[in-house]
Amino acid sequence: MLWVILALLIVIFFSGIRIIRPTNRGLIERLGKYKKFAYPGFNWIIPVVDRMIIVNITEQMVDAQPQEIITNDNLNARVDAQVYFKVKDDEVNVKNSQYNVYNYKWQIVNLARTTLRNIIGTLTLKSANSERDKINSELLGTLSKETHNWGIDIVRTELKEIDPPQDVQETMNKVVKAENEKIAALDFANALERQADGEKRAEIKKAEGIKQGKILQAEGQAEAIKLVNDAANKYFVGNAQLLRKLETVEKSLMDNAKIVVPAGAELVNVIGEMAGVLPLKK
Repeated sequence: MLWVILALLIVIFFSGIRIIRPTNRGLIERLGKYKKFAYPGFNWIIPVVDRMIIVNITEQMVDAQPQEIITNDNLNARVDAQVYFKVKDDEVNVKNSQYNVYNYKWQIVNLARTTLRNIIGTLTLKSANSERDKINSELLGTLSKETHNWGIDIVRTELKEIDPPQDVQETMNKVVKAENEKIAALDFANALERQADGEKRAEIKKAEGIKQGKILQAEGQAEAIKLVNDAANKYFVGNAQLLRKLETVEKSLMDNAKIVVPAGAELVNVIGEMAGVLPLKK
């Protein structure tokens, strides 16, 4: 009989052993009432009488599931989001996650879906896509406020998609393509304009060079003409006068005409100069 009792006690002891991992916390209930908080490591409960609820305190994620939301510009947008949260690891908050809310994961999903409808319903499809950070921030703020007594901490929220209807998506793609082609055409036109402007400046520089060369050439020719004129004035004008005087003497002596000219006369001097002799002295 003693051995039977001892064996029964051993079975009860081992049946009541509960090992909690560091990622979990435990709530021990006795006959339906909360008894105590269980920490990681070895724990023991009375089989049948006690019950342990294991609560995960690591960061978890729930998907808000895709839904169709009508935007402010009357378009049906397909919206999906993810919510990251964790149960706080102290005794009070672990109890709140089990006793203040029924199935907090399911509650978070439905609350997130409702909040997204309220937020995106006030935005146009274009602004909803361009203001994702704002939507995430508002969603996080609302979830944090509504779940403050659930013993959980909303870590972050992320919009997975905000997709317009197929026909609207195709139209938007065409608009984006046309805009890109417009930008490319403007860039090409600007490049051609810059090229033409560069060629124009090069031609102007070339013309200015030719003009300057012609100016310098004309100035050189003018300078040469001036030098020739100066030389002619210096060396030719006097000899021309002398030649003219000589022609006059030649005409006077034609046909053996004899003309008596005083020795000091200018014509005798001219003949003497031309002959290389000096006039006779009296």
